[in-house]
Amino acid sequence: MQFGPTISMLRMFDEAKAREFYLGFLGFAVDWEHRFEPGFPLYMQVSRGACQLHLSEHHGDCSPGAAVRIYVGDLDAFRGEIIGRQYAYARPGIEDMPWGTREMMVTDPFSNRLIFVDAKGRARE
Repeated sequence: MQFGPTISMLRMFDEAKAREFYLGFLGFAVDWEHRFEPGFPLYMQVSRGACQLHLSEHHGDCSPGAAVRIYVGDLDAFRGEIIGRQYAYARPGIEDMPWGTREMMVTDPFSNRLIFVDAKGRARE
């Protein structure tokens, strides 16, 4: 039996803030967007490399405050990139965790936590 990749779904409340955070700050791109009708809640997929996230304004899809772990090939370079964008609401640092990984947690405007993990430490998890 084979399983496919997991795509996390995160709740959002404000399309402009979501775009500023995910596209402007983290450097993701919009793959597609869906609304049942104009003015209805937005459901969209954003991605960066192999990482795909679904962002939803729909009330019943998911709850705010989720946490997802995202492996990054070069965490230091990624941190340097996002810090250079001067996003007013976050200046994340990298932490050496007691279980042997290096991680950087960033909280989106909707209280979802994205934990970027240095992929070099993945074998120790």
